[in-house]
Amino acid sequence: MKIRNLVDLYTLLPEDERVIVDVLRQIINETLPEYCKEKISYNVPFFYGNKGICIIWPSTVPRGGIKKGVLLGFWYGHKLIDHDYFLSHGTNKQIFYKIYQTLEEIDENPIIKLLKEAIKLDSTFKKVS
Repeated sequence: MKIRNLVDLYTLLPEDERVIVDVLRQIINETLPEYCKEKISYNVPFFYGNKGICIIWPSTVPRGGIKKGVLLGFWYGHKLIDHDYFLSHGTNKQIFYKIYQTLEEIDENPIIKLLKEAIKLDSTFKKVS
């Protein structure tokens, strides 16, 4: 499977995952500064600035490690200050994440808080060319 753009992705996803992905993308795009970009990488939406910031991985897309729902993963989650213990971490030592099963579970406040923390961290990295 090769997903090249959001249309390919949205065509593949069931309605419940598509809505969650769309809302998460909206929160991320409204929060990240202009120098940050979104691209399809690993067949899913990937957001980066100087380095990777976060990724949205629906369970329908293979190799995400989840069986159900949509994962919001922070690329350098292990370096973020997560006072609310919002994020989980599995076997990956670097990526910390939250899995959403329903749209109603999405609370944008902790997401925005972590995105701002991730942006602050990203600004300490040198730009990858």
